[in-house]
Amino acid sequence: MVAIFLRSLVYNVLFYMLLICWLIVAIPTYVMPRWAIMAVARNWAKSSIWLLRVICNVKVEYRGLEKIPQGPLIVASKHQSMWETFALLQFFEQPLFILKRELLWIPLFGWYLIKAKMIGIDRSAGGRALLEMARRAGAAVRRGRQLIIFPEGTRTPVGAPPQYKTGIAQIYVDCGVSCLPVALNSGLFWPRRTFMRYPGTLVVEFLDPLPPGLSRREFIARVSTVIEETTDRLVEVARREQAQLFKRAPRSASVKA
Repeated sequence: MVAIFLRSLVYNVLFYMLLICWLIVAIPTYVMPRWAIMAVARNWAKSSIWLLRVICNVKVEYRGLEKIPQGPLIVASKHQSMWETFALLQFFEQPLFILKRELLWIPLFGWYLIKAKMIGIDRSAGGRALLEMARRAGAAVRRGRQLIIFPEGTRTPVGAPPQYKTGIAQIYVDCGVSCLPVALNSGLFWPRRTFMRYPGTLVVEFLDPLPPGLSRREFIARVSTVIEETTDRLVEVARREQAQLFKRAPRSASVKA
């Protein structure tokens, strides 16, 4: 475990150094079309994932890539880690995120988010913010973007009871497009609230898209069921792999229900 600690420390230092380098490289994109900043973001994601494999021995496997539709889309992903917030960028031409408004105020980084036309919301505004979010997201998706959204609203520990928010159902109905569910087990390798990075095989699985036109209730039931069932399967396989590596699962990656 000492080696994992040291590898994690090195990775985190290099991760943020790499981020700073890409922020500098991206400066010319302020006067370029949006595709330029998105190209930089994809390369940042790929380089960070490569670094994770080289330093921390975290292999990444992507399944179901052939199921990703072209054009406007809602991508509903399980959210266990910071990892998927950048890793999913590389699969979509015009990705769109909904994020807390305060991130837009961060020098350089926040300005790039504005350039990329991400949607910042005031979480303290309650229902009013939800309606505004749904309106803006729906308009952007209908213009051809792919909305990457985390239905639970925040990162959840591996094994925690799922709590899917109703906001995604409102967005789904307003957009009138397909929804691509995504399951993963990233929380076992990049746990939240710790800098530890554990080796093993991180798996992302793109599932069969849900068609437009479902009711809110049916949509929530179907999207939560397919994501949770697949995530449970991926987590179970990864736990067995980690049990062989460590003789037990890492404590910080265990269930925190």
